[in-house]
Amino acid sequence: MDSSAQGGKAFGLLKTQQEEKLNSINEAYLSDPQYAEEEDLSSKLEMFKKKYMEFDHNDKGEIDIMGLKRMLEKLGLAKTHLELKKMMSEVCGGTSKETFGYHDFLKMMLGKRNAILKLILMFEGMGKEQESKEAAPPPRKTFSDLP
Repeated sequence: MDSSAQGGKAFGLLKTQQEEKLNSINEAYLSDPQYAEEEDLSSKLEMFKKKYMEFDHNDKGEIDIMGLKRMLEKLGLAKTHLELKKMMSEVCGGTSKETFGYHDFLKMMLGKRNAILKLILMFEGMGKEQESKEAAPPPRKTFSDLP
């Protein structure tokens, strides 16, 4: 990274480097014969990359428990600390790690197991569609509508 870069420029360089690293991981998954039969794999990987980058708040390439907490709160699904720890252990495959990386994230999202976090992220789009319908203001009332 350019040592003279500061503020937003340094952040932009960091995000660019992170995106390049995640793209190389995505390419490995695209060439992996295990996922060759996955339908529309390239667009799924691109969507997963964007989601992962959005919630990688410490910019170290891993999502920690606070990043997971912020992710779920943003989706309107606040969880207790114990529930978050359970989700982390599901993503990491039973180990008691404090963070999970992009590989763990992709294994969860592309795997056959239905991890809680996978289900939440998959149905996030459906929740947004329902919110947009309820966001309209109520119809304007006139004096004739009053009792």
